[in-house]
Amino acid sequence: MKKRLDFLKANPAVVKAMMGVEEQISKSPLDQILKELVRLRASQINGCAFCLDMHVADARKAGDTERRLATVSAWRETPFFSERERAALEWTEALTLVSQGHVPDSVWEAVRPHFDDKELTDLTLLVTSINSWNRFAIAFRKMPE
Repeated sequence: MKKRLDFLKANPAVVKAMMGVEEQISKSPLDQILKELVRLRASQINGCAFCLDMHVADARKAGDTERRLATVSAWRETPFFSERERAALEWTEALTLVSQGHVPDSVWEAVRPHFDDKELTDLTLLVTSINSWNRFAIAFRKMPE
């Protein structure tokens, strides 16, 4: 596949706006490994090769294990993730696939006990942000280096 457009250079103001969101996410008290799991799972669903490559590397740097990273797509079928991580992954899937289920009450009920109001809004911003980055990278065919 050939890169279509270098959106980072084509419109720096857009990238600056997106980086403002990332700056807010970086201030969140959410654990870095949890953030990377969320980014990884959304990127798997969306099929974003660039973001998958980046967030696997970032998760490793944050201290996550190869075993967990290899099984994120099957998180329901493994014992490797905490209840909080499972709730975040379920929330991520529901928001990423929002057109399919509009975030069912069962997902809300699963995530709510694990995150306070601020954390849940931070988590939601994280999910919406990675979905936006995925769409930029996929649309313009940004390739892993």
